[in-house]
Amino acid sequence: MKSNVSTGVVPTHLKFVGGLVPDEAGKIPRSEDGVLLVLNNMRKLCEQSPVKIHCCQVPYFPGLDETDVTELVAGLRELDLDVHFILMVGGADPMNPADEDKVAEVLIGGLEAAKKHQVAHVSSTSVEEWMQGGQPKTGDALEAAIRQNVKLHVRVAQEADVVNSNIQAWHIEFLRGGEFQTFTDLGKVWRVVQAANQELGNPFFKVMVDAAHCGDSVLTIPQNEALIKEIAKSDALGIFHASAKTTRGCLSTDDGWIGALLTACAKTGKLEFAFVELFHHEDDALQALRELDPGHGIDTRDGRTYDQTVVDGLVDVGRRLNNLVVRGIL
Repeated sequence: MKSNVSTGVVPTHLKFVGGLVPDEAGKIPRSEDGVLLVLNNMRKLCEQSPVKIHCCQVPYFPGLDETDVTELVAGLRELDLDVHFILMVGGADPMNPADEDKVAEVLIGGLEAAKKHQVAHVSSTSVEEWMQGGQPKTGDALEAAIRQNVKLHVRVAQEADVVNSNIQAWHIEFLRGGEFQTFTDLGKVWRVVQAANQELGNPFFKVMVDAAHCGDSVLTIPQNEALIKEIAKSDALGIFHASAKTTRGCLSTDDGWIGALLTACAKTGKLEFAFVELFHHEDDALQALRELDPGHGIDTRDGRTYDQTVVDGLVDVGRRLNNLVVRGIL
């Protein structure tokens, strides 16, 4: 690797159900020999990948067993991986003032866990509730939703005292239409992050650029590129997810979005992290997503295992980063 960009993996290819989601006691799934599945898999990927894996982004669910979390974090660090948390929120609407306390409690719990385990970067899709249906908010309703999200996230950051902690940044991710109804493109989530940073007084909040969600949004590649440039100028450019639009499988199905947006992020000089993220096409947790768009259920492995497909993704991103250096862009 020729660049200073950290490459990573989001191990969603293990499936949420059976791989990442804890049981009722908060215990994280393990293999038959008792090893945490994420640790088992990341060890294999580190051994198989010709590209150095620097970091791993794992979901942090409310109520996780603390012993398991400690074991997971320590095990990943033994593999020489930096640990990132994805703060998972469910059962409440961040845009609804009546749900503010409930959402805040969950997010503060995740931030406190990140502080305890010395996790420097957290991410979340905490601007809207997943797969709730309904019409997109527009006009005054959109402005109210932005204000409520800013109020919520700034409150959480202040109550968790993140500015005086080891947490360096909180990366906010938008989702595609159907998964979200309102905050479904880079421009809309940027409005939330921009206002939250102004309220907080520093660029603690970042905008995650997920190539898949950008590709499935209504904005074109040039529109996304322009927004990336604007966001980076405000020091709010966050993590990049190399993930293929619609299929969320092999990166060869991305129709050019990963290459274009990765280059756009690199040109800003603010790109720090590039994660490869694939989803399993038969994950029980994502049945609603397959019903939303059958393309999500297509098996894109082309005869490979999911591990091999992820490694191919790492090689693809690694070569892109190396050649961005050769071309003088990184």
